[in-house]
Amino acid sequence: MHAQQMIGSHPHVQGSTNDALIRCLEECYACAQTCTSCADACLGEQTVQQLTQCIRLDLDCADVCAATGSVATRRTGSNEEVIRQMLMACETACRLCGEECERHASHHEHCRICAESCRRCERACAEALRSMSA
Repeated sequence: MHAQQMIGSHPHVQGSTNDALIRCLEECYACAQTCTSCADACLGEQTVQQLTQCIRLDLDCADVCAATGSVATRRTGSNEEVIRQMLMACETACRLCGEECERHASHHEHCRICAESCRRCERACAEALRSMSA
């Protein structure tokens, strides 16, 4: 909600917002937090060695999501090509992380939650991309 208000109040936007892009950046920040938390929870598991790839993908996805959210938030001198490329990278990172977390979801609740967050962010990135090509 705050992102909508802030971006809508930007002098270059003047109330004309891309709602799909705003939903996406909100999902990006939520996914970044969830992936960071999942990586930390994986580190606390007794089977941590079996979760190495999951932890790596969690951290990569968190970084990509946070960077995508930041780039998509900026409106002054917006570079739509960079935003598109970031959205594509984020969609890929979320897909890969979601797939890995799904492999562990039956044993680790934090991985199930993370996989769901990744899927939401992946869909939001795809919707934002479609909204920008219209």
